[in-house]
Amino acid sequence: MAKKITMQQIADQLGVSKFVVSKALSGKGGVSESTRERVIQAASQLGYFTQPRGYGQAARREPERLPSASSARQSVLVLMPNVRFQTRESLYWGRILDGVTETLEEKGFGVIIISEQRIDAVTSVLNPSGILGLIGIGQISTPLLLEVHRIGLPTVLIDHEDPLIPADSVFANNTDASMRLTNHLLGSGHSRLHFIGSSGFSRSFRDRWSGYRAALETHGIKPQDGDDPMNTLTGIDDGSFEGELRQWLLKRRKQRTMPTALVCANDSVALVALRVLESVGVRVPEEVSLTGFDNIEDAGRAQPGLTTVHVPKEAMGRRAALRLLERVQDAKAPLEKILVASDLVFRHSVTECAPAREAAGENEA
Repeated sequence: MAKKITMQQIADQLGVSKFVVSKALSGKGGVSESTRERVIQAASQLGYFTQPRGYGQAARREPERLPSASSARQSVLVLMPNVRFQTRESLYWGRILDGVTETLEEKGFGVIIISEQRIDAVTSVLNPSGILGLIGIGQISTPLLLEVHRIGLPTVLIDHEDPLIPADSVFANNTDASMRLTNHLLGSGHSRLHFIGSSGFSRSFRDRWSGYRAALETHGIKPQDGDDPMNTLTGIDDGSFEGELRQWLLKRRKQRTMPTALVCANDSVALVALRVLESVGVRVPEEVSLTGFDNIEDAGRAQPGLTTVHVPKEAMGRRAALRLLERVQDAKAPLEKILVASDLVFRHSVTECAPAREAAGENEA
């Protein structure tokens, strides 16, 4: 049997007192944010969070079975902090939320939705015995997830995972879908592609970037600029990267090295790119093909309609809700990372690359 990891061991590794470790892990004040992060990281590395009857495991007694219809109505806490446009009105996040709430209501459970991630706002409703578990949608801070874990609340995360805190998670199959989308462009004759987005923005963006690069590598294509400069854009969440993208396109056009296709991290990025391309006199798809990801409603309304990847947003929400109920029934089951398959949607923003134009571009590069 593995030896139990204690707070004292964490303290010894960091060179701090056991009192500091206790304060940091309890979510209480009295320690700096940097110290709290160091403690959480050390505890995770030592296996403190995952050990049997470890941190938070005894704080809450898990139900052995779901409540029957005759039992008192229980609720699930759904956390969708209002950051990065993660709102109910979002064409992406709102559909995921719909899938979560509809499924839980069909199963007879109440839903409490919290749209901020102040720890005190969330902890005020974490203790009541009527809370069955938590579903987190999108980016959620580590300190808040730590507090949920400390209480022992069953948790499922959608489109997010925390490297320090174990939880079930649900994602779209971003890597494979991005690879298939890029392969479609390559099969249409495009060999001068660029990724538009920021792989550091979220786990999903990073996986989409990985799929894009994997497709290029499979075909023996190296990005012209090494690590694509348009993969480090800032202002992704509010579209303020528009000026930076415009300057880059103008420079490429002046150098006569325009790409033949742009692979965007999501539809919102692609719609901004479409606007920028039009503003500098570049026609889509005649001069540059353009793709998005997510298949939000606006992607189909664009002119031209956006070739993209359909992410089954409501299905992701439904699967997360069902996974939470499974977790409540079997708290000791192995954690799962669930990937929901996505499909390509072909519209008019992509066309075959003209051989003559491609050849001319290679001569100019």
